Parts: sequence; structure tokens; C-alpha cells
Amino acid sequence: MANSYFQFKQFRINQDKTAMKVCTDSCVLGAWAEVEKATEILDIGTGTGLLSLMVAQRSGAKITAVEIDEAAAEQARENFTGSSWKNRIVLEQKSLQAFGKENQQHFDEIVCNPPFFQASLKSPDAAKTIAKHTQELPFEDLLHFVKRFLTPEGIFYLLLPPSEAEVFRKLALNEKLFPVKELQLFTQPNGKHLRTIYAYSFQKKPAEQQSLIIRNPDQTYTAEFAALLRDYYLIF
Repeated sequence: MANSYFQFKQFRINQDKTAMKVCTDSCVLGAWAEVEKATEILDIGTGTGLLSLMVAQRSGAKITAVEIDEAAAEQARENFTGSSWKNRIVLEQKSLQAFGKENQQHFDEIVCNPPFFQASLKSPDAAKTIAKHTQELPFEDLLHFVKRFLTPEGIFYLLLPPSEAEVFRKLALNEKLFPVKELQLFTQPNGKHLRTIYAYSFQKKPAEQQSLIIRNPDQTYTAEFAALLRDYYLIF
């Protein structure tokens, strides 16, 4: 059974009310995104609020967090209120589609760990189904929103399993949104390609490709993973 909270160096994530818990790949996204110079950041599908709090720690930006699920939004609100950055984070409890209809703000950074299993079996747990599948947030809707509200020089960070990441990449290219950085995340040397994170921009240029291995063969964390998460994980 997952712990009811996850303690980071500068904040705590309570997760007893949410279907999706703190996971390593989402932590990698939060640490890898270059947000230090951002002024307006959007976190799509915030869940527990993890990504919002991670980017708040490394920036002075105003952060907007959107979450469709009522219980998850309640959890995120609790985590934001308990943080040092509560005055910089605004929570919108609604779908991205509904948020897009009323939003007037443009964002220089957008981060998203979205629902992603397009073809897999649906979970009997309704909240977990919403969190893990594209039925509430089709890739086309996500792409349409990003094209409307990302600033001309902005960056959109998206975490997906490799096959889904490739599907989205092709859709994005058709819409003139270009991958400029790519991080392939592996469980261990010669291990499973777990996730891909793409950084997208309207500026077309050769994509910078990187890889990150989480654990050594003896199951200790790699030096590269430790360096990336050092500002967040208590064990480093």
C-alpha cells in the first residue's frame, strides 16, 4: 500500500485522496524542465500538485494548476496551502477544455504528465481511469490548447510512454510544434525504456537528445539521477 504522503526537502505531498501517487518519472519531469527564467507556468492535470510545487521551488513564476478530478483538486489545494509558495499557485478545478474557454493568460512554460494509455483496458476505478487514459484529454485537445496559449518563445514539456510519445510527436509536427529536447528514461542499464519526455517549441531546431538511467544493477540510484533530484529527495 502506498504511503499517505511523500516528503521532499522543501515540501510535502499528501496523497491519501488521489488515485495516482507520486512516481519517479513525474519527479524527473519536474526536475528536468528548465523553469528558472519562467514567469507564467501552467501545470496541466496537476493531480497531487507535485509538478507545480517542484517548479515553484526552482522559479519565481506564477503557477496555474488545472485538475479535472474533484478529490485530486482537493488534495492539490491542501498541498499548495502547506507549502512556502502558496501565494504563487492558483488552482483551477475543471477540465482543460473548460479552462481554455475562459482563459486569457499565455504561458512561457507548460508542463504535463497527462492521461496516456490510449488503447489499454480501462480500470474499474473511475478516478484512476481518468488519471491514466486519454478519454478526458485527447491528444488533439491538448495540442490545440498548447498552440493557443504557449507564448511564441515558450516551452511545452510532455511526459509519456515511448509509443504514446511518438504518436504525440507526429501530431505536434503536423501542427508546427517542434521537439527541441528529448529525454529517454530507463529503469536500469539495458532495462526498460520507461518514459520519454519531450520539450516542444514553435522554434524549429535540431532536437537535443538525452537519456537517463534511474538505477544501477545493484538497485542503487545512478549518479546522474541523484544529481538531477538532489534538490528534492531527502536521501541525496
